[in-house]
Amino acid sequence: MSATTLAAPTTARSDSPVRNGALAGLAGGAVFGLLMAGADMLPMVGLLIGVDNAIVGFLVHLVVSAVVGGLFGLLSRGFADNVFRIYLLGMLYGVAWWLVGALIIMPLWLSVTADSAMSDMVFVVGNMQWLSLFGHVFFGLVTGMSLHALRGHAR
Repeated sequence: MSATTLAAPTTARSDSPVRNGALAGLAGGAVFGLLMAGADMLPMVGLLIGVDNAIVGFLVHLVVSAVVGGLFGLLSRGFADNVFRIYLLGMLYGVAWWLVGALIIMPLWLSVTADSAMSDMVFVVGNMQWLSLFGHVFFGLVTGMSLHALRGHAR
C-alpha cells in the first residue's frame, strides 16, 4: 500500500502591505464611487482620460483608488494593530487626497484633457468640493477598515 498525503487547505493571508492596501483601496473606492454616481460626478472623472462617460469614470476612479490604497497600505504598516489609529489615519489620508487630488491635480489635469478653464478651479471650494471631501473621508475610513480586516485584525 502506498500512503498519500493530502494537503490541508489553508487560509493564509498575504502580508504584502501594497497588495492589501490596493484591495482596501478598491473597497473604499467602490463605496466612494457609489456616492459619486449619485452626485453625477463620474463622467467628470472619465474626462481625466478624455472620455465623458460614467462607466469609464468609475473604472478610472477604481484604478486611482487601488494605487492610492496601495500607498496607504505601505505608509500605515506601523498602525496595523490599533483599530482607532488605522481608522483615523485612513480618514486623514482621505482628507490629504482631497487636498492634493480633488483641489489640485484634478482641476489641472482636466484643464489639459477637457477644458482649459478648469485650471481656474485649483483650490476653489464650492458645494461639489464639500461633497467630494465627505467622499474622500469616507473612502479613507472604508479603506482603513478594509485594510485592518485584510491584515487579519478583524474580530
